[in-house]
Amino acid sequence: MNFSVSLKANYAFRRLYSKGRSAATPLLVVYVLKNRLGARNRLGITVSTKLGKAVVRNRVRRRLREIYRLNEAQLLSGRDVVIVARVRARDAAYKDLERDFLALCRRLDLLRQEGER
Repeated sequence: MNFSVSLKANYAFRRLYSKGRSAATPLLVVYVLKNRLGARNRLGITVSTKLGKAVVRNRVRRRLREIYRLNEAQLLSGRDVVIVARVRARDAAYKDLERDFLALCRRLDLLRQEGER
């Protein structure tokens, strides 16, 4: 994740949930809010214990982090992004997770336009 840092503070997650914009699919929910870091994005990933034991949750978390990493150059900078995995994400294929993530980013106007920085 070249352009991003981790979002770890509980208050930052709560602020995003209450003030950020969100979009959802059966697999994922994405929350977005502008931050004051300029060219840096902050990424937070939430995976509930409803998904399963630690091995399952960590696998979903790794997949989501990789999807974000591979697509972060397409995303606008200066945003806080939280990805929440829903229960169906546990059994979803990687390509389905990626498709849903990009669709949610499009819906939230998080993807760069041509020629935009």
